[in-house]
Amino acid sequence: MKVLKQVLGIDVAQKELVVTLGRMVEDLSIELYAFKVFRNNEKGFLGLLEWVKKLTNDKIKVRFVMEATGVYHQKFAYFLDEKECEVCVVLPNKISNYMRTLDNKTVTDKTCSEAIAQFGLERKLDLWHRPKNIYRNLQQLTRERDQIVFERTMVKNHLHAEQSEAEPNESSILRISTRIKFLSGQEKEIKKEIENWVNKDVVLKSEIENICTIPGIGELTAVIILAETNGFELIRSKRQLTSYAGLDVKEKQSGTSVKGKPRISKSGNRYLRKAMQCIYQH
Repeated sequence: MKVLKQVLGIDVAQKELVVTLGRMVEDLSIELYAFKVFRNNEKGFLGLLEWVKKLTNDKIKVRFVMEATGVYHQKFAYFLDEKECEVCVVLPNKISNYMRTLDNKTVTDKTCSEAIAQFGLERKLDLWHRPKNIYRNLQQLTRERDQIVFERTMVKNHLHAEQSEAEPNESSILRISTRIKFLSGQEKEIKKEIENWVNKDVVLKSEIENICTIPGIGELTAVIILAETNGFELIRSKRQLTSYAGLDVKEKQSGTSVKGKPRISKSGNRYLRKAMQCIYQH
C-alpha cells in the first residue's frame, strides 16, 4: 500500500542512539519495521542516515523524532538540521505520558524508540528549529555559572569545617579563601558577559523586562528560563513549562489501599527547575 508518512523514533543516550523506523500506510495502519543502535557521534550519524536511506521511500520525507534529553540530543539535532532533514524535538513528559497508554509495559531503550516512532506517526508535531545563537550562548553561560556557584558552596563548606577545627591550619584557610575569591571573580565575569549579550538584543531585553514583572523573578532567572526553553519554542502553556521543569506533581493512588504521598516528578530540565523553584519559594 501507499506510504503516507515515515518516522524515525530516536531514544538518545550519552553514547548511543537507539532507533526504530516506522511508517503509516494509506489505510492508516502503522508498521514499525526496523531497529538499530548507532554511536552518538558524527560517524554514527552518517551511518544512521545511510541506513535510513536504504530502508525508506525516497519520495517521502522521513521525520526524525527525539526527546529533549539534556544536552545529548543537541549534536544530532544540529547535524540533521545541517542536512536539511525534518526534525521534531518532543518534551520528555509527552513521550512518558504516551507510553502509559500503550499495551507494552516493558521499558527498554528499544521500546522507548518504538514509542517515539509511533508517537511521531500518530501526532502532528511542530518541526524543530535550531536555537538562536544568543539563546545557545546564554544557556552555556548560565549553566557554567550554576556549576561555579555549586563549587563555591562546597569550598565555603570546606572553609567553615577548617575554621571549626580545634587547631585550624592557617595556610589551608588562606588557600581555600583564595579559591573562593577566584570562583567569585569568575561568576562576576560570567554575569557581565550575560549582561552584554542581553544588551545586544533589544527584543530579548524587552522579553526579560516583561518576565521580570512576575513576582519573584529577577533578570538572571528570566535569562535562564528563556535560555533553557529556547525562547519558549517548545512551550505552549504554563502546564507544559511546569512539566518540562519537572515540577509537575506525581501521585500514586489505587482504590483505598494504595495512596502515595504526592511529590514533584523531577523528570525535566534541572536547570529550569532550579530557577523556577526560586519563584515558588518566593
